[in-house]
Amino acid sequence: MRPARPGSAERALVRSALQEDLRGTGRARGDLSTREFLPADLRLEGLVVAKAPGVVCGLSLAAESFRQASPRIRFRALARDGQRVRPGRTLAVVSGPRELLTGERTALNFLQRLSGVATLTRAFVDRVRGTRARILDTRKTLPGWRALDKYAVRCGGGTNHRMGLYDMVMLKDNHVCSVGSARFPELVGRFRRKYRGVPVLVEAKTRREVLLALSCKPDILLLDNMPLSRLRREIRFIRSRSPRTLIEISGGVSLKNVRRLALLGPDRISVGRLTHSAPALDMSLEL
Repeated sequence: MRPARPGSAERALVRSALQEDLRGTGRARGDLSTREFLPADLRLEGLVVAKAPGVVCGLSLAAESFRQASPRIRFRALARDGQRVRPGRTLAVVSGPRELLTGERTALNFLQRLSGVATLTRAFVDRVRGTRARILDTRKTLPGWRALDKYAVRCGGGTNHRMGLYDMVMLKDNHVCSVGSARFPELVGRFRRKYRGVPVLVEAKTRREVLLALSCKPDILLLDNMPLSRLRREIRFIRSRSPRTLIEISGGVSLKNVRRLALLGPDRISVGRLTHSAPALDMSLEL
């Protein structure tokens, strides 16, 4: 997957990340280790190497991190975002002045975090292969990193859920208890007339809530935190009543149970841990 060049938001995020390392006061500012111990005219060359199997993501952010550390640093990618790699695979060659070491950790942080999300996503996608279910992310993303986290999910073969509160209606139990269930079909109808084309998702945890959701004629009906046996019954029930409604499963989804869930026949399975609990993919810069 070939990412676009980092936009202004991504460049600002890189700038902020570098400043975490470089801020200080008086003479104690910047990269003291590099500035005080390495010659100013030193030239370095390093390889960014994968130390574990996984899916690469974030190469353009790594390149931007080195560029902001010094515009004289050259970053040449030898892999592409979305590519599976094995341990020992060289992902990029980096060369330039001593500031290469200043940008090292920030570049690796972006690469390792995003590659970790892509790698975990690919593991879930592989588990449900051959079923109708797609793997989706959630809004449980690192604050300020949502666009990046969701890009990493796509690199791993997953599908993005709503980007924010603005591009889909998602009616959960807190919405229902706030206004009462009796008004919901009317409110959904009013919303559809006002915002044509915006999808409506309604969450359900019980048969009673499933019936309420169906009365709203949602685009997507989300079955949340149901045991396997109940999910099987509810999916059959929804298919018999409203075959065009997309069915989504969420809650307690893991690599151990995701295939069993997918074989029940849902259209979508949303997994919060793709972005809130993905382990970083091990990488290093070797000079």
